[in-house]
Amino acid sequence: MRQTLAQKILQGRTDETITQDGQIVRCRVDLVLANDITAPLAIKSFRRMGADKVFDKDKIALVCDHFTPNKDIDSAEQVKVVREFAREKNITHYYEGGDCGVEHALLPEMGLVGPGDVVVGADSHTCTYGGLGAFATGMGSTDIAGAMVLGETWFKVPPTIRVLLEGTLAPWVGGKDLILEVIGRIGVSGALYKALEFGGAALAGLSVEQRLTMANMAIEAGGKAGLFPADAKTLAYAKAAGRSGDKEIHADEGAFYEQTLTIDCSAMTPRVACPHLPDNVKPVAECKGIRLDQSVIGSCTNGRIEDMREAAQVLKGRKVANHVRCIVLPATPRIWKQALKEGLLEIFMDSGCIVGPPTCGPCLGGHMGILAAGERSIATTNRNFKGRMGSLESEVYLSNPAVAAASAIAGEIVHPESV
Repeated sequence: MRQTLAQKILQGRTDETITQDGQIVRCRVDLVLANDITAPLAIKSFRRMGADKVFDKDKIALVCDHFTPNKDIDSAEQVKVVREFAREKNITHYYEGGDCGVEHALLPEMGLVGPGDVVVGADSHTCTYGGLGAFATGMGSTDIAGAMVLGETWFKVPPTIRVLLEGTLAPWVGGKDLILEVIGRIGVSGALYKALEFGGAALAGLSVEQRLTMANMAIEAGGKAGLFPADAKTLAYAKAAGRSGDKEIHADEGAFYEQTLTIDCSAMTPRVACPHLPDNVKPVAECKGIRLDQSVIGSCTNGRIEDMREAAQVLKGRKVANHVRCIVLPATPRIWKQALKEGLLEIFMDSGCIVGPPTCGPCLGGHMGILAAGERSIATTNRNFKGRMGSLESEVYLSNPAVAAASAIAGEIVHPESV
């Protein structure tokens, strides 16, 4: 059988022969993930199961990134539960405090996820690791508890939508714009329990960081996974992260796809997702003049060093508008230090930005950038649901880092070229 990426990666972790989409298979997992919001629920289920140990202390990652540094007593209690469980079970990969970053940026740079892996996480954006050629997906906390105990779980092999990226990217257009374009075309349920598999001539020009951005938002189209082939560029990234033994992974020529979507990258301009769904996508020019109160640059979608450089390129020598709060959150301590080394943090601060620690923070309406009624924010985050970043009467617009930075300067949504 000629296999898609989803079929091929799952086949590598099951003893069953995959013959068709929709087949139920049991797969071994390479990593089980949870955070300070979801891990307490998984731990509760773990104890209800009567389990006394995890399947492998080295293959579980507990990352306290959502409400940390603890914003209140409730969040402190959540983290305490996770910390004590990690200590009790001798979990190797427990992260809190100074070595903690946004989970979906932290784990790739540490080499904990990579090509051919099967990863499950109690967070919907676990699909990020598909940018490295891993089958990675979010699950409920009860299923995650089961995976912590057994080291395996079951999947229904997803059908695949093939996304062909053709042409050459125009200036100021990147992975965020491409995935917004995909979501805008197929809708927030267009890939429900399906895999998005990316390919085409433009793929070679996408950095691994841009691929991670795109895989991250596969869930915003309802996707079970967002998958990129593991090519030479992927292997170089994995090696730099300390991994060894990884191999290239490509879909078989002639594999069956439920649907094929072709995008001409050359014809694209930056995209903006308008309230209140990620599929309400428009060219940035159609959003010009929308006044802003806040701009957020960071998150598991666009908080990596390439994103910091892109935002700094726009902000350098310019000032954020007086009525705008521009919040910059490098996604991990390593990214933070690299941004410091390159002088990017000084550029941000000289521009009037607020530079914060590596945290999810405002993305989920957690802390460090909550919106009041009637306020609008542009953000490099992944969701703009009603009330996502604060008041139910606020609005969130999604964009790439250059658009978010330029809009912070202008005080309204603009194309980066305008500043």
